[in-house]
Amino acid sequence: MTEQAKTSIALFQGMPHQCSYLPDEVTQLQIVDPTFTMHAGFYGALLAQGFRRSGDMVYRPGCLSCKACLPARIPVNRFTPSRSQRRCLQKNADMQIKVRPLSHFNDAHFALYTSYLRSRHADGDMVDHNESDMSRFLGCHWGEVLLLEGWLNDQLCLVAVTDKTPLGLSALYTFFAPELEERGLGNFAILQQLAECQRQGLPWLYLGYWIAECRKMAYKSNFKPLEILLREQWRELLE
Repeated sequence: MTEQAKTSIALFQGMPHQCSYLPDEVTQLQIVDPTFTMHAGFYGALLAQGFRRSGDMVYRPGCLSCKACLPARIPVNRFTPSRSQRRCLQKNADMQIKVRPLSHFNDAHFALYTSYLRSRHADGDMVDHNESDMSRFLGCHWGEVLLLEGWLNDQLCLVAVTDKTPLGLSALYTFFAPELEERGLGNFAILQQLAECQRQGLPWLYLGYWIAECRKMAYKSNFKPLEILLREQWRELLE
């Protein structure tokens, strides 16, 4: 058994609150004991069990009446881009991609983050994030966090914040210049994270949760094959 398999981790049940994806549902989180000594290897094992992070907090859905949130990942070596995804790559072929550690985060990143939130989530809780709020959300003290950047003519226009673990990358949050929406930069960011997995020899790209009834999540099922964690087993999503 691996070190991770032998380790027991206490989970705490979060307070119920309205689900941001299914407004008629109430959600609760199962939260990993914040005193547990986390590192990238443990987090990779937890990703494979359906967990995810926000800042230093590692959690998974623990809703009592709803099981709609299904962890999703792409098996990197089996992925083949669709025709529309190849068009997306061609449309953005003029974009320069840089991969940097989170320590390179600067005012240009924060300005792009703020512009994106104001355009796409003006009525959300995050729109008033200051730089400290953003750092608490995107960063963590125990893991390796990458910034996958897209540049056009020396202008930063895309950032995919990505966690690196020994067996895969985990897409945490992506933001981009709102005026470039027609380029399909959200999909482009996933394609570039898949390319980074291939470059680093990592077998999985984790995409957080997929919800069949949520239109915001529909794009994830366009990346085939997509695997979902159902009854503690990873299965290919068949639609």
